[in-house]
Amino acid sequence: MGLTYITVKLVNPKNTQAKFKRKFLVDSGATYSVVDANVLKTLKVESIRTQKFILANGEEIKKDIGEITFIYKGDKATSPVVFGDDNIFLLGAVTLESFGFIVDPLNRKLKKLPMLI
Repeated sequence: MGLTYITVKLVNPKNTQAKFKRKFLVDSGATYSVVDANVLKTLKVESIRTQKFILANGEEIKKDIGEITFIYKGDKATSPVVFGDDNIFLLGAVTLESFGFIVDPLNRKLKKLPMLI
């Protein structure tokens, strides 16, 4: 299976003038999306809590969590975001579900998920 990248725009939901556009790796195995903490600070995104995470190697770390609006092909979704390390940009499962997308593993593209209430 290959890697899937998409370009999304980030907007601070509390200050819509603060914007940032970047290519993200789609990582449906990650719960939350991750954005370079320096970018989030530039956008004036505030931490709303700290969360413990377990890395693939079993190491436990704590990271700040905020909220950001993701824009992809005109669709908007506000989602939790992890204040990540330098140059880390991952689009996680919660954000994908907020958009109503799933990853098509054969074509390495996002497709709309039939939504249930």
